[in-house]
Amino acid sequence: MQHIKRWITALVLAPIFLWILIKGNTLLLAILVSVVAICAIREYLRIIFKNDERSLSNTIKIISYAVSMALIISACLGSWEILFLILAMNLLALSVFVLSRFAGNHAIFDIIAKQVLGVVYIPVSLSLLVFIKELDGGTFWIIWLLIVVFANDTGAFYMGTFFGKRALSPTISPNKTIEGSLGGLTASVTIGFIFCQIFFNDLSLSFLAIPASFFLAIAGQIGDLFESAMKRASNIKDSGRILPGHGGMLDRIDGLLLAIPVLYVYLVFVI
Repeated sequence: MQHIKRWITALVLAPIFLWILIKGNTLLLAILVSVVAICAIREYLRIIFKNDERSLSNTIKIISYAVSMALIISACLGSWEILFLILAMNLLALSVFVLSRFAGNHAIFDIIAKQVLGVVYIPVSLSLLVFIKELDGGTFWIIWLLIVVFANDTGAFYMGTFFGKRALSPTISPNKTIEGSLGGLTASVTIGFIFCQIFFNDLSLSFLAIPASFFLAIAGQIGDLFESAMKRASNIKDSGRILPGHGGMLDRIDGLLLAIPVLYVYLVFVI
């Protein structure tokens, strides 16, 4: 039943996201990405602070949400300068927060370190989607990215389910196997080559997409394990319940968060 819910949710949300990508402008994509970023950072804070409201103040939440939205807006404006300025303003706001709370809590630096990690991990990564959208063929590259990451997840799931024997990382995620990982890599590379050829009809570009697909799959699997490690450390099964069959927003985009920067770097410096 859980597996059926996953497919139903994907089939409902995929056309909406594709319509926004293909028919919508950059602003519409930025609004969607902002919503995703806020949902994900909310779940991240819940996981990393183990639902402990005593250590997680409303001030940290408000700063995190505001910075997440501002980072996406800066990407929509196409300005790296504003993006770095917002990161600097985040540190300034956190510094003021430290000075106001240090007397009563000497562990305050641990709190802000976790917040900074979350900001870099989630909204900074997601903001790159907006930058990719503005590149030549950016819309198709984003769709290609989603297909490759989805192929990685699907290939790993089915290969691991039917042929998995050796655990990939038993202390973090006992159900993930080496066979599943290899299945995900194979599916990503194969699908990446095929859809690059379909989208761009350029054989040389499609061959360049092979190593890109491989690195995206590696990044996606690392991202998946990274989020699993956070949840295991906090003894939390799912990051949330916003997506039926998938859990939380962060559960759905964990692999994507590390794959997006890889694609951006590849498009800018390789292709």
